[in-house]
Amino acid sequence: MTKEFEPNIIGFLCNWCSYAGADLAGTSRIQYPPNVKIIRVMCSGRINPIFVLNALQQGIDGVIIGGCHPGECHYETGNYLTRRRITVLKKLLEYIGIDPRRVQMTWISASEGAKFADVIKAATDEIRNLGPIQKIKRRNEW
Repeated sequence: MTKEFEPNIIGFLCNWCSYAGADLAGTSRIQYPPNVKIIRVMCSGRINPIFVLNALQQGIDGVIIGGCHPGECHYETGNYLTRRRITVLKKLLEYIGIDPRRVQMTWISASEGAKFADVIKAATDEIRNLGPIQKIKRRNEW
């Protein structure tokens, strides 16, 4: 009997909306897969694409970035900046041979605990279907 692959996922969540939505899901006892390790950031705009590349390079199977809905950022334009950065990052991932579906972005408000759980379930299923990530070789490992 073989054990089904369980993806290892990191979630970078905005403190004001997405993290609060995750907290609401927890306090409401809404079930979702335990595959996501959450990192709280003050704003999704503070997420450097290098953080995502480094996570994938270290063997993380997927990354979820959660922010405030467009137009509702507590820092005015942080989520717009993130949306542009992630769009470019996905093109880079495709260029270097990593499936861009491994990086997902979502907008979740503090009152959307059920949506948070649904996003985590869907992302976990999709990344599980992609299988484990192939370790990216660093330049000095060639």
